[in-house]
Amino acid sequence: MPKQNFDELKQIIEINSWTKNKAGVDKNGEIFALWMESLGYKQEVYEREEIGNHLHFISEHKEGKKLLLLGHLDTVFPPDTFEEFKEDEQWIYGPGVCDMKGGNFVALEALRHVYQKFGNIANIDFLLVSDEETGSDDSKYLSATLAKDYDYCMVFEAAGRNDEVVIGRKGVGTFFIDIEGKAAHAGNHYSDGADANLEAAQKLMALVALTNLEKETTVNVGKISGGIGANTISPKAHLTFELRYTSTNERDRVLKAIDKIVLNNYVEGTSSMLSGGIQRDVMQPSTKQREFIEHINKLCNINLATEKRGGVSDANVVSAQGVATLDGWGPFGDGDHTIHERASKQSFIERINLVSEILEHFSEGGFEK
Repeated sequence: MPKQNFDELKQIIEINSWTKNKAGVDKNGEIFALWMESLGYKQEVYEREEIGNHLHFISEHKEGKKLLLLGHLDTVFPPDTFEEFKEDEQWIYGPGVCDMKGGNFVALEALRHVYQKFGNIANIDFLLVSDEETGSDDSKYLSATLAKDYDYCMVFEAAGRNDEVVIGRKGVGTFFIDIEGKAAHAGNHYSDGADANLEAAQKLMALVALTNLEKETTVNVGKISGGIGANTISPKAHLTFELRYTSTNERDRVLKAIDKIVLNNYVEGTSSMLSGGIQRDVMQPSTKQREFIEHINKLCNINLATEKRGGVSDANVVSAQGVATLDGWGPFGDGDHTIHERASKQSFIERINLVSEILEHFSEGGFEK
């Protein structure tokens, strides 16, 4: 196996970058900023008070297509839960090694190859956000705005088992229904009450019925609560549910149906309020994306393997802006979001080599039409 130095990766993996650990996330970003500065990048910092700062690294801009590299600085592990870097002959272990400090490292190493070859980097920018693991509730607006300035986007989540890149991801939304009923004694005044729990049960059944597995649409009521005790008609209930979908048509169908379910009172005397919404819209294969893949295949003389995933990433956000987007450019790994997270050393090397080649072709105008 060719040699690859992972000392810098070790440096950032040993920094706790839990999304809520602003100091740690910012430290990770500050180290990355030093590395990017050495490649001639200018930095635009989007400061935040409660989460880490978002960082936009900007190269020289000239006429032609523009490419955005996209990653995130945060991980899912609180302090003192999983902070160790280890390695053996085949694997590197540690928090974020595949999701996605490892992916950011692949992008960095590829940019270094481009810089060494050409002496400068143009029209290839890098955005690192700080809150992806908690849904990008803050950064998604920034990512969507910045995305409009780019023609292509490469996102550095982990590669597939067979080095697949990701061409599709489900959209996801999280919703809440608060139900108001009327309390009454279940023995003496049963008919005087309006049972919020019963209303919640009827709504739960109606929501779950919106699932269409053939179209890969799922509605899951993950949490239900309500009531006071066995002898009281429930005055309140609460539903938490999630929608996942693979097409905008399915999204629109389900959203319309949810509104009807909320407005429909199955139990007289109850009322309901809906909150929440779509977190990340669906990433669908597109003509622009297919042309992006064709460019890569031709210029690099490969047949890029692709796959779709049910999980979401910031690729959803950028893709929704009409940008030709491919995800999964990081190393292959497994155990992400667990203390067993690891990434393949061989995959690191292969990904760095491939991404370097792609960026070199881009710098030489190979993606211009």
